[in-house]
Amino acid sequence: MPTTKKALVDTLLDCGADHAFTLPGLGITWMLDEFHAVRDRLRVVLTRSEQIASVMAQTYGKLTGRPGVFMGQGPFASSTGAFGILEAQFSGSPMVVLTDTSCYDGFGMYGVYQTMTGDYGAADVRTVLGTMTKYCAYATEPHEAVYGLQLAFKHAQLPRMGPAALVLKTPVIRREMPEQRRVNLYPSAGYLAHTAARPDAEAVTRLAALLAQARHPVIVAGQGTQTPAARALLAEIASAAGIAVATSYNGKGVIDETSPVAVGMLGTWGSRSANRMLGRADVVLALGASLGPDYLRFRDEGLIDPARQHLAQVDVDPRHAGWVYPVELAITGDATDVMRMLKTLPLGQERRAQRLAAIADNNAEYGFGVLPPTVAAAGTLHYADLVRVLDRTLTPQDMLVLDAGNNRIWVTTQLRLRTPGQLVVPGGIGGMGWGLPAAAATRLVYRDRHVICLIGDGGAAMTLSTLATCVQEQLPITVIVANNQGLGMVRDNMKERRIAVDFSQMDFATIARGMGCHGIRVDRADALGDAIAASREAVREGRTTVIDVAIDPAASHVPASDY
Repeated sequence: MPTTKKALVDTLLDCGADHAFTLPGLGITWMLDEFHAVRDRLRVVLTRSEQIASVMAQTYGKLTGRPGVFMGQGPFASSTGAFGILEAQFSGSPMVVLTDTSCYDGFGMYGVYQTMTGDYGAADVRTVLGTMTKYCAYATEPHEAVYGLQLAFKHAQLPRMGPAALVLKTPVIRREMPEQRRVNLYPSAGYLAHTAARPDAEAVTRLAALLAQARHPVIVAGQGTQTPAARALLAEIASAAGIAVATSYNGKGVIDETSPVAVGMLGTWGSRSANRMLGRADVVLALGASLGPDYLRFRDEGLIDPARQHLAQVDVDPRHAGWVYPVELAITGDATDVMRMLKTLPLGQERRAQRLAAIADNNAEYGFGVLPPTVAAAGTLHYADLVRVLDRTLTPQDMLVLDAGNNRIWVTTQLRLRTPGQLVVPGGIGGMGWGLPAAAATRLVYRDRHVICLIGDGGAAMTLSTLATCVQEQLPITVIVANNQGLGMVRDNMKERRIAVDFSQMDFATIARGMGCHGIRVDRADALGDAIAASREAVREGRTTVIDVAIDPAASHVPASDY
């Protein structure tokens, strides 16, 4: 008679899983022998913490569009591992969490340590996960375990995508699965099958008419446009009709930012050119973008005002259109499908020259792509120096992964990306420490790309053991640590009343060598390009490289901006 754990591994394969990320404990440990039997079809990636495993699973889902599987013991999967789960929830990444109640063969009611059954003396893993997932099943019987996993995959990859969880009553994992007369199990395909919502043709025609009559139309491109097909269509449509493209933070890099229609990323830490162009728009099309307050200066009427602008919104979930702003036209559907339909309709192409001239004037007036003058102390670099070197050295074969903090603000605000889709950012909770495990997962997905992770010293210290995972799993990457010896953004905001923001010095290059990586220390702007070139050679040889860059602690997170 088959066991529950074997049935679960078979179901993972049946649902299309080919990778699972874990630091195993208790119930997951009991399952490992079944994973060993299918190791040629389902790769189990061992990490050094649940946080790293959860971020790798979330990033895998973000990049592939298929659920990343995160496995961990109940108390740790729902606490340390909550980092990646929350990122998946807020950023809409498909993810499946497989965990247990950690109750040691039926001792859940006795207050045994680590127990998460919800009984007296225990915590409640299902309640915890229920606050941060789209769907959370609790299986106390073998057949419930299989069906719950099938439904978790279903919910994770339907709009809006996100994390779904299966909590197993621990003893059930090793139980045999008796034949059921009333509860039948079926292949997963029938549960996962669905037909995507198709856009209404009449509504798309109305949208085309709005764009055609506009003098200054602006497309706000969000995460919903970050697929290869959508990126290509967006560039084609915007260029043909001279429509300005501003992006949300999650949409940054969706088109070549040196193209005539690009105006940059919106927001408080966005480009003035993007903010100003959106403010003067007469028609605004939110394309796979939420119009969230976080990137529209918290509903600044100088950017969007439904009283003076025509607003249209395209989203796969009808609840999202008209969520933050009331809209004149809401279209339910995938952004790619809508753009395929728009491509066949007149969008004001006869106005193209005038529109492009207005975009060019706007970008020149507000210095799009022009770095402000900066000075760094001797023996250090400024963030602007990082941007200049990345601008000069990034190639179409590079993937750039960011973390949180000052370095991310400077790159997203000032670096104009030429290769659509090469930027990977934490777009949900945006927490420190995400970048390193995300870069490892990016290399796992893009085996033929050079992955560069830019991260601050604070974030790097949080998940530094990811380097060991890169070595162990043969995922060579380049890590640039912007080392300013502190929490730069917080330090800047505190001004002269500084407390709990300055770190002791860490030599990340030396630490990297101790973990089997190549380590380089850089304290001059003219040496960083050479260090990146050396890292490319090391990566080709299969070695992860850490470049520890001395950043001036006085360098601010505030680029020259008045908006």
